Amino acid sequence: MKENSNIRGFASKAIHVGQEPDPSTGSVAVPIHATSTYVQEELGKNKGYEYARVSNPTRDRLQQNLAALEGGTSAHVFASGMAAVTALCTMLKAGDHVICSDNVYGGVPRLFNQVLANYGLEFSYVDTSDVAQVERALRRRTKFIYVETPTNPLMTISDIAAISRLCHKRDVEVIVDNTFMSPYFQQPLALGADMVVHSTTKFLNGHSDGLGGVVIGTKPEHAERFAFIQKCSGAILSPFECWLVLRGVKTLAVRMEQHDRNGRAIAAFLAAHPKVEKVFYPGLKTHPQHELAKKQMTGFGAMITFETGSLKHAKRMLAKVRVCSLGESLGGVETLISHPATMTHAALGEKGRKAIGLTDGMVRISVGIEDVEDIMADLDNALKAI
Repeated sequence: MKENSNIRGFASKAIHVGQEPDPSTGSVAVPIHATSTYVQEELGKNKGYEYARVSNPTRDRLQQNLAALEGGTSAHVFASGMAAVTALCTMLKAGDHVICSDNVYGGVPRLFNQVLANYGLEFSYVDTSDVAQVERALRRRTKFIYVETPTNPLMTISDIAAISRLCHKRDVEVIVDNTFMSPYFQQPLALGADMVVHSTTKFLNGHSDGLGGVVIGTKPEHAERFAFIQKCSGAILSPFECWLVLRGVKTLAVRMEQHDRNGRAIAAFLAAHPKVEKVFYPGLKTHPQHELAKKQMTGFGAMITFETGSLKHAKRMLAKVRVCSLGESLGGVETLISHPATMTHAALGEKGRKAIGLTDGMVRISVGIEDVEDIMADLDNALKAI
């Protein structure tokens, strides 16, 4: 598709880049190319497409769109966020070392420790909010540092620019999971990161109706590698789910603004609530990295974790929610609430959760875009059960 030099703003890019009207029909919505193969004009001659595992026009449109939103040079989408992380790790060889934030989505250390470690890869987990710890963890064979900021679910912030400066001196690539903030509120590549990963299932899709993941790169070798991995592994995103993300991204800017407004209000409400012991939210001045959050993010978003005091309290509270939907995942227009210790981070085990400070009383909330008064009333009623 032709690039439009007049498209500079984020919302305009989200709506127009890769989402241009279909040239053959004028369709405003990107068509869903539901095909497994393509007719060739003659041997060795086609219209740019041969087989759907390798490429698909709907997928190409989404990849162009997401690369533009993150300021990358390429984007490649996969069947889930974890498939995208797996694709990242195909760039490694036996004996290579990876540094990872010690508080990330539980599926990441499960993949690293229980699957990839069996292939000769080594992993170290450090508090990446402390750049000195990152520096101490670097080795001769360190290839990547995988940073999630804010972390899931403790909302710890890592300094992307400082980590990038440090790691680039050692030819170590910096990968940032930007799922919680979305490219609307945080631009890791502009801060020096080499690659960005998202679960497109979350805020990019925004409607809790499709799985997906994406890796956005900055170098020619990133584009070549991930296109090759799509072809070889086949863990690609279907045309229909590509279309769902394209549809969701069109409203990303307005959704994130409302998520942020509601998130700030709910964080303040919880911080003042007598039944809540502690609130983890970068937008609160009490957050230890509040100033860093203001520096590298343009909003604080919708993700909040709070302490109820015990598993018993968390169970009582979660049994009473009605507006908030109890379930895994995040980033939908509806408010989703979960219990990390038994849901997203169960795989860490009791010892692993204790090591990072994740308690049985913690509850994580992805604040939706409903009327904020209804969310507050629901949480207040549920907290009364404690």
